[in-house]
Amino acid sequence: MTQENQNPTPEQENPAAELQANEAASAESAVKTPEQEIAELNQKISELQDNFLRAKAEGENIRRRAVEDIAKAHKFAIESFAEHLVPVTDSLYAALSTDAGDAKAFKEGLEITLKQLLSAFEKGRMTEINPAVGDKFDPHHHQAIASVPSEQEANTVVSVLQRGYTVADRVLRPALVTVSAPK
Repeated sequence: MTQENQNPTPEQENPAAELQANEAASAESAVKTPEQEIAELNQKISELQDNFLRAKAEGENIRRRAVEDIAKAHKFAIESFAEHLVPVTDSLYAALSTDAGDAKAFKEGLEITLKQLLSAFEKGRMTEINPAVGDKFDPHHHQAIASVPSEQEANTVVSVLQRGYTVADRVLRPALVTVSAPK
C-alpha cells in the first residue's frame, strides 16, 4: 500500500460528517421562502375554489334536470291511459254516425264499447267499486247517501246509486250507497 491510501483525507476520515453536511444542504433547499409558500398556498386556494365552483354548478344542473324531469312526468303521466281510451272514443263516434234504427244492435254496440272502456280502465290500473247488496258498509270505499229501514243486518249495503273507482289502490271516487238502518 502506498502512503496515499494509508492516510485518509479529512473527507474520508468522517463519513458521518459528510452525510450530515449533505442533509443540511438538502434541508436548506427544502426550506422555502415565505413568498414561495404564499404562492403555493394561493395556487391551492385557486384550485379549491375552482373545484368548489364546478361542484356547485354540477349540483345546480342536477337540481334543474330533476325539476324538468318531474314537470315532464306530471305533464305526460296520463299519456298511457289516454292511449287506451282512444279506441273507446272511436267506437262512440262510430255509434253516433250510424243511422241504425235497431235498438237491439245499438245496445250491443254500447255493450262492446263499455267492455272496451272497462279494459282501458284495467290497463290504467283503475278498478271499479261495486258492492253487492248485503255487503258490509266500508267507509273507506263507500259513501252512504241514506239510511233506510230494511230486513238486512244494520250497516249493510241496500242499493248502489253510483259505482266508485280506485286507481292503484287509492280511492278516486267512493261508491254511493244506501245502507240499512239499525233496528
